Amino acid sequence: MSTTRSAHPSTRTRSGRPPRQRHAQAKEHHARTQAAAGQSGKGGKTGTRRWSHEVMEKSDALDLEKGIFRNGSADEIAQSLKRSSLASRRRKGTPFQSAMSMLNFYINRAGKNLPKTQRTTLERAKKKLREAFGRTP
Repeated sequence: MSTTRSAHPSTRTRSGRPPRQRHAQAKEHHARTQAAAGQSGKGGKTGTRRWSHEVMEKSDALDLEKGIFRNGSADEIAQSLKRSSLASRRRKGTPFQSAMSMLNFYINRAGKNLPKTQRTTLERAKKKLREAFGRTP
């Protein structure tokens, strides 16, 4: 009488490969599909997805003046954010919450790429924004 021994279901799949081999196989498949789509690895410029840009364009974010974060003083940025948040019908929270959220979103997405001078301007804009909405601590 022969006894056939089957592998435990959690260790093998229909392909009969153990988990580590399946993982390596998945990585290879991912690399092939990225190459076929014209996307390079991390940090590549060709075919990269800009989800943060899509958030700014399509979400319930504020309709901001173009280039306001790059070309303005702290006071101009705060006043522009206030105007945009009061005028917007797409926001979900209060005007102050929406304006501060967009400012923080921009700072966080820029990360280490944000020059120190611009970062200090944007941090001052936060203070000005609090003052503009009467929320000084």
